[in-house]
Amino acid sequence: MDLQVSDPERTRADGPHRLPRGPRLPRAVQGAGFLVDRRRSLRWIAHRYGDAAALALPFFGETVLISDPAMAKQLCMAKSDTVVNVRPNLGRTLGRGSMFALVGDEHRRRRRLLTPPLHGRRIKEYEAIVAQEFASEASRWPVGRPFATLEPMMRITLNVILRAVFGAQGSGLDALADLMPPLVTNGSRLATLPELPRLGGKANPRNRFDAERAEYDAVISPLITQARADAHLAERNDILALMVQSSYDDGTVMSDAEIRDELLTLLAAGHETTATTLAWAMERLSRHPRILADLAAEARSEENTLRIATIHEVQRSRPVIDLFGRHVIAEDGLELGDYRIPKGYNAVVAISLLHDDSRQFADPARFDPQRFVDAKPGQAWLPFGGGTRRCIGAAFAHMEMDVVLRELLRTFAVQPTAAKGERWHSRGVAYAPARGGRVVLSRRI
Repeated sequence: MDLQVSDPERTRADGPHRLPRGPRLPRAVQGAGFLVDRRRSLRWIAHRYGDAAALALPFFGETVLISDPAMAKQLCMAKSDTVVNVRPNLGRTLGRGSMFALVGDEHRRRRRLLTPPLHGRRIKEYEAIVAQEFASEASRWPVGRPFATLEPMMRITLNVILRAVFGAQGSGLDALADLMPPLVTNGSRLATLPELPRLGGKANPRNRFDAERAEYDAVISPLITQARADAHLAERNDILALMVQSSYDDGTVMSDAEIRDELLTLLAAGHETTATTLAWAMERLSRHPRILADLAAEARSEENTLRIATIHEVQRSRPVIDLFGRHVIAEDGLELGDYRIPKGYNAVVAISLLHDDSRQFADPARFDPQRFVDAKPGQAWLPFGGGTRRCIGAAFAHMEMDVVLRELLRTFAVQPTAAKGERWHSRGVAYAPARGGRVVLSRRI
């Protein structure tokens, strides 16, 4: 899609601030457009107003929508005394101890504490776990008939993150494996809605989520207590053990409540988006037989150049998360391109618009992994967000997707299809293939 400005007047004055133009529609109408079809609304706004537009939304309030990579980079690089995480954010559902809810020094300290187990050499230790979980799940997959891959991929990535976080299998992990899917589904939907009154019993998603969260806390709390009392804690290399043992520079440690919230963040964010991207990969590859054949040939070796490029292209063409942003807290606002955004505004980056922009990616409607072969993604490629709030599990997620696709292509042949591509389906926070990434597999001899 070519994004063009349809009106020569790009800015309007607002006291000492300079805001981009935007629709004059009532707040409720703008919000309804986002609620009914956010992707179409984003495309219309970009076509009408260009790379930046001022919006008034029921959920985010006064907002500036950005679809320019230079301004997106500028936003990501803004200092923590100028902007904080977009408001509201996933901290509403994940808890005040979640990294999503933390700001300033607290956020930086938590990020430094949690980075080591999700990067570098530690990741290599998890590759065997991913292969094991894939083999266990794939042994039950049907052969010769279509099936949706989204839920099976969810089970793989959930089991992987559970083992990474808690180490050895146990009864508590079995309970979490059952509890997390509905909790994540309800939490994801709830995160895109305004605060709801606690009325209506189980029909109210807020009440359902609260009950599931209470059950989660009841399962997690004994695991934290056991870890703190474990005489062999220093020998463990799971993420829970790291949290319990680690301390900040001033000697303080994470409380049980903070650990519960942060573990929920890792479990929820650590499996849904990765699994959804894998389902999109199946949907895309089954419609591109030449790419599929090249990937199958590569999978027989130890090479992964094309596979990594394919993962990048799936993330570009089918971004699971389409928005990320910051909330302006500086009294004099935020300088962003030609504009100055006032305090109290949200500045939100439209990832899907950047990824679909022909000025950034040639022929963006074409699924073409070659665009990322021997070329690193540029600043317009932002599936994990950016800056100090870039997804802390990005490297872990790429490792998982690489191993799952490698094992799948070594184990199965994917039957190409001429069927029309699956529509986008909103699961709340994430966008998934509407039919779950359906494929037909045959087992390789």
